[in-house]
Amino acid sequence: MKTLKVLLFALFFVALKSHSQVQVDQIMYKAKEHYITNTLDYPISGTFLPPDKKEPSTVLNPDGTGVIQSDDLSKQKINWGIECNWEGKPIIKEGFNSASYTFWYRTNDSNEWSYSQFSIHFAKKKMFLMGERVKMYEDYNVQ
Repeated sequence: MKTLKVLLFALFFVALKSHSQVQVDQIMYKAKEHYITNTLDYPISGTFLPPDKKEPSTVLNPDGTGVIQSDDLSKQKINWGIECNWEGKPIIKEGFNSASYTFWYRTNDSNEWSYSQFSIHFAKKKMFLMGERVKMYEDYNVQ
């Protein structure tokens, strides 16, 4: 009976731990390891557009996939992530009323990763991707 209780407790602990883990992927850039995740405390997934324009757009899906549209309006599927440590905690550069992160992406037809800036401006409730593409967001974490 004790063995069964210990086994059930261990199984419960493993299930709880695996459910709460953030997915972390390891990538290589110029022979150096980086870690990325698609989990952030803000709703990063969605469509990012240049101000007052409908194209070129970038769509980020919650699973780390998406579509990026070039200035010539051609579209490419991408994989993306926010740089984090090996435990999955995003690496943040805090500013006055803003936060910026390193945004990593690669097209599906390439193994080469590229990076750009992803920033959140809390007072304006806007997220900026690659400096020019913007998405509005609602802050549900306000207390």
